[in-house]
Amino acid sequence: MKLKEVLQPALILCVICLIATVALAGTNLLTADTIEQQKVITEQESRKQVLPDADSFEEADGYAIGKAGEEICGYVFVTSSKGYGGDVEVMTGINAAGEVTGVVILEQNETPGLGANAEKESFRDQFKQAVPADGFTVTKSTAGEGEISAMTGATITTTAVTNAVNEAVATYQEVKEGA
Repeated sequence: MKLKEVLQPALILCVICLIATVALAGTNLLTADTIEQQKVITEQESRKQVLPDADSFEEADGYAIGKAGEEICGYVFVTSSKGYGGDVEVMTGINAAGEVTGVVILEQNETPGLGANAEKESFRDQFKQAVPADGFTVTKSTAGEGEISAMTGATITTTAVTNAVNEAVATYQEVKEGA
């Protein structure tokens, strides 16, 4: 084989890769602001979903304070825990009376049809109850007070979401003690 027969295709492949890289970098630069704006909008909508009584939200040290007028009506926490397919990011709303008002899964890479069912309202609504002193526990049977029924075939995901909510509960308790 001649040197030209080897170098010419290699050089063409390098030029194609360089063009593709420049195109991807340009696209990233052009869409970065839009993606960030969309993320902020999604976060604001999720806050309103997990703490519906709040009119506005004020950033605090690692959480948001929900206010109805000038009065604090609750808190919103974003936490994460290790699931089956990676980290599961959860937003939890807890009102001033110490009740979980909502849970939203912000990000997850769980198995479709199993762990991804954590996004279903029927699963997330289990958390809507008074905050247990020791946090929520996962059970494989019918859940009682302070218990969350594990999703069939997705115990790891159930535990991950519960751990993330429990982290929010622990932060809430620290905030309430400091208030």
